[in-house]
Amino acid sequence: MATSSGRSCLQYLLHLAQDNLDFRLPEIKALLALRGKPFHSCKNFKEKSPFWCLNGLVEEDVRSIMARSVCAKSAFELWGHGRTHSELRTSLLNYPSENMSPFMHKDSTYRINVYTFNKTLQFAERIKRIDAMEYLQFEGTVNLKNPQHIFCLLEDYGTDPNNIPEHPDYIYFGRWIADGQRELIQSHSVKNRHFIGNTSMDAGLSFIMANHARVKENDLVFDPFVGTGSLLVACSHFGAYVCGTDIDYNTIHGKGRSSRKSQKWRGPDENIRANLRQYGTEKMYLDVMVSDASKPVWREAALFDAIITDPPYGIRESTRRTGSNKEITKPTEGIYVESHVPVSQAYHLSDIFTDLLNFSAHHLVMGGRLVYWLPVYRPEYCDEMVPLHPCLQLISNCEQTLSSHTSRRLITMEKIKNPEDLDTLANVADPRFSPYQGHNAFREKYFSGLNKRCGKEDHRSAVNGD
Repeated sequence: MATSSGRSCLQYLLHLAQDNLDFRLPEIKALLALRGKPFHSCKNFKEKSPFWCLNGLVEEDVRSIMARSVCAKSAFELWGHGRTHSELRTSLLNYPSENMSPFMHKDSTYRINVYTFNKTLQFAERIKRIDAMEYLQFEGTVNLKNPQHIFCLLEDYGTDPNNIPEHPDYIYFGRWIADGQRELIQSHSVKNRHFIGNTSMDAGLSFIMANHARVKENDLVFDPFVGTGSLLVACSHFGAYVCGTDIDYNTIHGKGRSSRKSQKWRGPDENIRANLRQYGTEKMYLDVMVSDASKPVWREAALFDAIITDPPYGIRESTRRTGSNKEITKPTEGIYVESHVPVSQAYHLSDIFTDLLNFSAHHLVMGGRLVYWLPVYRPEYCDEMVPLHPCLQLISNCEQTLSSHTSRRLITMEKIKNPEDLDTLANVADPRFSPYQGHNAFREKYFSGLNKRCGKEDHRSAVNGD
């Protein structure tokens, strides 16, 4: 296949999936950053649109994006565009012939597809669209099954399914380059996962988180609330070495009650390592261990290229840490205590995020990223509620709506300073994220809103899975 070397005036068109709209732009920007390229859109860029036109790239950049993106469906080298078919024709006829000729010569084979967004065209109408483009001098042979080059006419009829216009809002024509990785959503679905829990992360969101974190080959990635390892699965797919911790002994060791309806107890081979083995990435698995995220267990060093996690919210999974509010009598020095089972106490969300940000500031490499979920009560949410740290720069803040009154926000931060470089001790996250705004308020408002919506008095047991 001919490459883009020596070809001028190239623009590229991305066709985006219309789900997880908030997550698309940060994902594409992060994947471009892996190539050292900024995000340069064409004028009249609309973030919610299914089509984005990008400048300043070469074909290798686009292929690199599509090799990882789960938000993008397809990418094209854009040859022409316009609000009408007449404008499209003018645009195509003005496109440099030297850019077209490598794909239109007589020894080539090709196919033209017609794609319409938010409208269905009959087969006859699609043929008419193709026939109307006879002004393009394709000299090759049509091959519908296995062509060397695929071209696509894309018509955008807006995003309102209840108000579909007769004519498209905009039309594009270009050469197909590559498809995104949407198939990962199905191939890695938790429905078919060997080892799952009550809160196993959706496959699509797991890969989005890995992309936001710019996880790449040979990175070291850590999840301090690892659960059943969904995020480790996604990161290992991109070639990263993965490890994690969790306070739940049964989850880490794959013991106890199963989360599957048809199964009472977990099997002997249900564990995180088995999940990576299922997808052929066991070699990227370092280990996981039972550990309290609020306690220091790592040596003081910048160890991780990325920290990616989904902290417990206290809704379906409890928020716990070791410790006690009671006075604990220490044994006399020199006397051996045969066994000790640590008691647990509440671990407020505000403390979870304070500890998480401080840990990331100390243990991320410079330029490494922290990606985590922050639960919020939507009616009272404002951006000032997002906890900050002087060593970490906020990169993106994306919302996933859970209900009319609750959502969670995917927060991406990048390490820009070392704690020891600060003039003042950077050991506390932004104090504006108070305990009231965190754990207790979120839980009470969550349940209050759920009760009103369902018209029942108490749903705590149902939501927590008790």
